[in-house]
Amino acid sequence: MRTRRVFLNRLDPTNEPTDAVVVIDVLRSFTTAAYAIAAGVSRIYPVETISGAFRLLRRLPDAVTTGAIGGGDPIPGFDFGNSPLALQGADLTGRPLIQTTAAGVRGLGRFRDARALFAGSLVLGRATAKALLALKPEEVCFVITGEWVDRDGDEDIACADYLDALLHGENPDPELYAARVRNSDFGRRFQADNNPNLPIGDLVLCAQPDRFDFALQASHANGQLQLRQTRTGQADSLRVSGALRNGLRLHENGYAEHIQA
Repeated sequence: MRTRRVFLNRLDPTNEPTDAVVVIDVLRSFTTAAYAIAAGVSRIYPVETISGAFRLLRRLPDAVTTGAIGGGDPIPGFDFGNSPLALQGADLTGRPLIQTTAAGVRGLGRFRDARALFAGSLVLGRATAKALLALKPEEVCFVITGEWVDRDGDEDIACADYLDALLHGENPDPELYAARVRNSDFGRRFQADNNPNLPIGDLVLCAQPDRFDFALQASHANGQLQLRQTRTGQADSLRVSGALRNGLRLHENGYAEHIQA
């Protein structure tokens, strides 16, 4: 299995990946999506534009909306920002979710015609690797979405490195990659704790490798891209969701401690 990576903001259109593609957005799009699934969301509709999201909402009036503009500020009129912390403990059982973000969702739209398309984040690391291995693609391409003029994107590069190691049969220490998420350019903005839309709690939840036992795979339905969970393990989804609702004890150093039920 070959692996390679491309950067969303400096793509080479002459060398498009067409086999298996993992669009990675650790801070925070696809971490938020994972926590939404854990909160009971039935499916996720990634929509690139705010106007498109509101159009889809008219067709799906029971849907929940989540997202942010570039830089992380929430979208006016949406139910939630692009924040896993905001979804922690929410009960969204059976409801669809419409997600609009400046990086991750745009990346999914860009590669919507790939043979297999996944939304990647560190919390879904091993589950995503297992799903890819089951597909046996000739090539897996990791799309790095977090690199901007003022951001190194290392939170997403770290996730790609972790997935790459797992796909090649290694057993890497997940904490090494979690530390890179916390210490990335964007991660340090959460640690600064001077922007209410970039809470330290989000960073804590994003930097938890393999928290969930499902992957998020994209498909098409009625012309609309959607994400659904793909589970390769045997863990009980109710147990995972229950653990999420029990919460975490957040520490000043950015680590999290599970609170036993």
